[in-house]
Amino acid sequence: MPELPEVETVCRGLRPALAGKRLFRVEQRRPDLRFPFPDGFVARLEGARITAVERRAKYILIRLEDGWTWLVHLGMSGRFTVTPGARASSGQAGHNSGWALVEKHDHVLVEVEDGGRLVFNDTRRFGFMDLIPPGGEAASPHLAHLGPEPLSDAFSAEAFSAALAGKRTPIKAALLDQRLVAGLGNIYVCEALWRAGISPKRSAHTVAGARAARLVPAVKEVLAAAIEAGGSSLRDYVQATGELGYFQHSWDAYDREGEPCRQPGCDGTVVRIVQSGRSSFYCPRHQR
Repeated sequence: MPELPEVETVCRGLRPALAGKRLFRVEQRRPDLRFPFPDGFVARLEGARITAVERRAKYILIRLEDGWTWLVHLGMSGRFTVTPGARASSGQAGHNSGWALVEKHDHVLVEVEDGGRLVFNDTRRFGFMDLIPPGGEAASPHLAHLGPEPLSDAFSAEAFSAALAGKRTPIKAALLDQRLVAGLGNIYVCEALWRAGISPKRSAHTVAGARAARLVPAVKEVLAAAIEAGGSSLRDYVQATGELGYFQHSWDAYDREGEPCRQPGCDGTVVRIVQSGRSSFYCPRHQR
């Protein structure tokens, strides 16, 4: 499933194609994805002007001029493909040529006023879309429970230490708890724990303090590096431009079972364990 860096990369690909532009035509080609589309989905979007494309955790938030928000979750295989507009704005918006040339799993198609096209494809249909009314984010079931953004100042060693107080779950489970910190997933948690030298099995409450002071910067560093690399391309994930991310070539822990640890001076070997049904990769030698 795409994690925070992949979603941020998609947002950056959508922004120049959508921000400040009006949606000329919207086509919804099935009644549901993971969940049913909200009532009035096409009517709300068609003709709307986009003011911004933002990210909250693993959600894409496309802001409309009237205060509504188009929320998108990519699920496991959802992806946007953007075709930039080649027609100058002339008031003669829209035409039908090419709309029949869609793939089986192209579920939402959008034409922008400059002739640009946006296609949402989701083979497995675990993604979903929703509409949030003005002022409704605090009550949204998708957003209301989320903790601080890991790249924000609100995610600090002090704040994270306080959140970990009394928690006896493994630190990996705590990092994946979206109520404590929003948007982290399995890959980048493994990478951050490797960088910080902390075992994924360590009880969360023991990470507060000096270990949190190592872990929080490690989370920020690995996310920033992954965003710069365009994310990690696994299975169906591609950027909005159709390009692949390449951070998977920089993994130090994830999916490196049996390989030598890359930590300088460490003679350990990366191992794989299963925690709550998910694979954890770490080096028992330097991650304690």
